[in-house]
Amino acid sequence: MKILAIDSSAKAASVAIVEDGKILGEVFLNCGLTHSVTVMPSVEWLLDMTGLKISDIERIAITEGPGSFTGLRIGMAAVKGLAWACDIPCVGVSTLETIALGAAVSDGIVCAVMDARANQVYNALFEVKDGKLSRLTEDRAITIPELLEEISEMEKVSFAGDGAELCYEKAERKFNIVPENVRCQRASAVAFIASGKEAVSAQELSPEYIRLPQAERERLERIKNK
Repeated sequence: MKILAIDSSAKAASVAIVEDGKILGEVFLNCGLTHSVTVMPSVEWLLDMTGLKISDIERIAITEGPGSFTGLRIGMAAVKGLAWACDIPCVGVSTLETIALGAAVSDGIVCAVMDARANQVYNALFEVKDGKLSRLTEDRAITIPELLEEISEMEKVSFAGDGAELCYEKAERKFNIVPENVRCQRASAVAFIASGKEAVSAQELSPEYIRLPQAERERLERIKNK
């Protein structure tokens, strides 16, 4: 099965094509350009370089969240447009699970964290044993002090994700931090996870924000304070 996978959930963006567990090609960009500028050109370039057409793709996968609200919407719009036009099934994948899979290089606990600002992170905990990844918590938004208290008695904990360095420093370097080259989510991992999940239509695909957008939170706060 040929899977086109896209991640636009954080500052970096990536696109990959995977066929039956083999990475045919991958583009990873962390150069500061907006995802609306990089994602579709990366898709077009990768299809061209692999000698494929969009009609050859059998499934399109996307990180559905958590992450940047704008980034998630850009990725979802790109996937829905491609899928609707070519009638291709879609799969949404947790960004945090994608981070954990990339960081699952040794046995222990992977603490996948994305900076959610306001002293919070998007987080999920996973256990790696004998090369297999198992989920310990659901995706959630949690304060950094609450997270550090939760993992305080755990052993072999490694931070991964764009919030890894932040949590590592807040924990006074008590735990581990995975190397930069496997720290953040990549589209190839999105494809690997998607290969084992049930596909849905483009219409059914939707982002998982975990918490309300900032503008909506501020609006509710204003109503509350009236």
